Amino acid sequence: MNRVLVSDIMTRQIASVDPDTNLLECAKKMVRKRIGSLLLIKDKSLKGLISTPDILWAIVKKSKEDLSKIKASDISPRKIVTIKPEANLEEAIWKIRKYKFHRLPVIKNGEVIGLITLRDILNFYPELNAHFKEVESIREETEKMKRLEDAKERIVFRDGICEECGNRDALYRVNGSLVCASCMPLL
Repeated sequence: MNRVLVSDIMTRQIASVDPDTNLLECAKKMVRKRIGSLLLIKDKSLKGLISTPDILWAIVKKSKEDLSKIKASDISPRKIVTIKPEANLEEAIWKIRKYKFHRLPVIKNGEVIGLITLRDILNFYPELNAHFKEVESIREETEKMKRLEDAKERIVFRDGICEECGNRDALYRVNGSLVCASCMPLL
């Protein structure tokens, strides 16, 4: 795997827009081209990247605003992780896992020359799919365990005296104390 370079399997025909393009135009372009992301490029320099989840976030969070009034650069993540074309696939996989991005712009001499996606890598190495699913399953199980621990903290006691306000009410265990629902935010 360390013999295969990013430049060997990256997508060379990238879809891009100017950072000042509005989200409605971005969404139309993504639908027209059947793609999941657009690079924001100005003067051959990468300024950002937006993906379908970014546009969905804008629709939900900025629902009172018209999509044609929101610039792509306004919702683009501030942190952009890139990779060089001479990097091997192991480095690409490491960056994808570490930074939790499914796409990495490929930069050479300050210019964008391509894009490598998790799909590109999985198409080239289908056997990695099981590994990524296993990692996702472990992450999901870890989150479930944390939620169960949090739920144990919130066990309801039928009735008792709140340790914070002294009122008789249904009690919840929060940080080792038995408190009523109105005192929970205070802890």
